[in-house]
Amino acid sequence: MEKLQYISQGSSLEVQEKNIRKALDYGIKWIQVRWKNTPEKDFIRLCEISKKLCADYQAVCIINDHVQIAKDVDADGVHLGLKDMSVEKARHILGENKIIGGTANTFSDILQRMVERCDYIGLGPLRFTSTKEQLSPILGFEGYGEIINNLKEKSIEIPKIFAIGGVVLEDIKQLQEIGIYGVAVSGQITSQPSVIREFRNILEFS
Repeated sequence: MEKLQYISQGSSLEVQEKNIRKALDYGIKWIQVRWKNTPEKDFIRLCEISKKLCADYQAVCIINDHVQIAKDVDADGVHLGLKDMSVEKARHILGENKIIGGTANTFSDILQRMVERCDYIGLGPLRFTSTKEQLSPILGFEGYGEIINNLKEKSIEIPKIFAIGGVVLEDIKQLQEIGIYGVAVSGQITSQPSVIREFRNILEFS
């Protein structure tokens, strides 16, 4: 599983598509299509475009929240928030071979996601981020460390955890030292897509 995920950004279909294309041009291999508070027809169109682009670039395309749309466009999977559809129901709709990721904010969320058999867990936020409404309590590096140590103390195998929420390139080494598997990045990749190569170099070869 890739260790770097780009969460798409943009206030219009054109901007979203442009940002996704740029990320793919700079070597991203995993896109999460995320566009809140937009008409469904526009979101479906973006998902269709993104799925085709990702296929062209041999990249993974998952959809944020919308399980039925992910099925309809034959995306590679979905990412589910804690208040979204259950993983069990999503798995029933999408089938066994699709990726299902789930958000977590606490140690108990991690245990829940493991019981639900999520393929990966997006744990965060690391710090404040303006891209997400109704932000969960901020974890910081200390919060990540406490959760990972809690898993170790209970002899629970550490799942594939992705740090999310305001993550930047300079955070990677420290997150890896804590035991985090990968990162999901939105803001820095949107504004500076050239950092993708550096992200991938550090994540894949360290």
